[in-house]
Amino acid sequence: MSLSFSAQLRLGPFAYDATIAADQEIVVLFGHSGAGKTVTLQLIAGLLRPDSGRIVIDDALAFDTEAKVDRPPQQRRVGYVVQDLALFPHLSVAQNIAFGMPRGGDNGTSLRSLVSLLRLDGLEERKPRTLSGGQQQRVALARALARDTRLLLLDEPFSALDESLRADLRRELLRLRRELGLTIVFVTHDLREAHLLADRLAVFDDGHVLQFDARETVFRKPVSRRVAELTGVSNLFAGTVIGTDARGTAVEVNGLTLYCSTGDAAPRPGQHVDVAIRAERVNLRRAASAPDETNLMEARIVEEFAYGATHTLRLEPTGTGPQLEVELAARPYEVLGVASQRTWLVELPREHLHVMPAG
Repeated sequence: MSLSFSAQLRLGPFAYDATIAADQEIVVLFGHSGAGKTVTLQLIAGLLRPDSGRIVIDDALAFDTEAKVDRPPQQRRVGYVVQDLALFPHLSVAQNIAFGMPRGGDNGTSLRSLVSLLRLDGLEERKPRTLSGGQQQRVALARALARDTRLLLLDEPFSALDESLRADLRRELLRLRRELGLTIVFVTHDLREAHLLADRLAVFDDGHVLQFDARETVFRKPVSRRVAELTGVSNLFAGTVIGTDARGTAVEVNGLTLYCSTGDAAPRPGQHVDVAIRAERVNLRRAASAPDETNLMEARIVEEFAYGATHTLRLEPTGTGPQLEVELAARPYEVLGVASQRTWLVELPREHLHVMPAG
């Protein structure tokens, strides 16, 4: 099942204009609340009508301004799971699932097979209130799939669950995508969830898509400072391009020269740029282990936070260079002996320094 989507809409002061596509993959719509993610799902499902645009679902027109096509929701063959699930409390599990099936038949998808697929065997006669949160999510997914749909729209479906249940259901979702060949458009504002699930990531802000690309491209090579901020890049530096040589593009940041990998489009000398590096890509080194002098600075740990199996360190330069945040897993933190040493040689690897036009 493929999706091609482009729509424009104005809701009071909110101006929406977005384009995405999906084809047998999980496309995650990521951004803060009110950025336009849920509006996108409602437009795809036919619950909202665009002012203009074109929506094609599996090569069939669902909406087209010029062709004057606007198919109702029941003709678009999409499954939609909203955040509060909207299960009918007075109906059993089996009746909730059957409610999603077309009238007069199950369109090739039997109730029995859906119960088995979502691992709900033995729960068919139970009411939603007697189920766990994870079981209720499975019922909602089964109902969404009951029309034999291959396009699934999910609006923060796991946000009300604890982390262990969320992890289980993420694995369940990946299994369903693989077994059924689903195309899934998944809304979240949880950065970790976006990273775990997305094949491609659309970063929304104020009704617009700032970047739509493969997950790792968005996380490692954001197109702008705003995308970097939204996707959790904590090390963002304003700099000025000095020039380019065999080591890469040289950028001056707070008196320190950093060599960056910029690909084919190297910025001009004198150009103002933003430089980004994710906290987990910064290295701490002992002086004797430094391979050369490129992209090294001395810095002192001024704050430290432990989050389960990771440690986040905030460092101030002892000389030239920017303030930094470094994220270390528990094992390297212990092996390096970070707890007993405050001043470190910090390496910012050239291949992980990403240069963007100044924003």
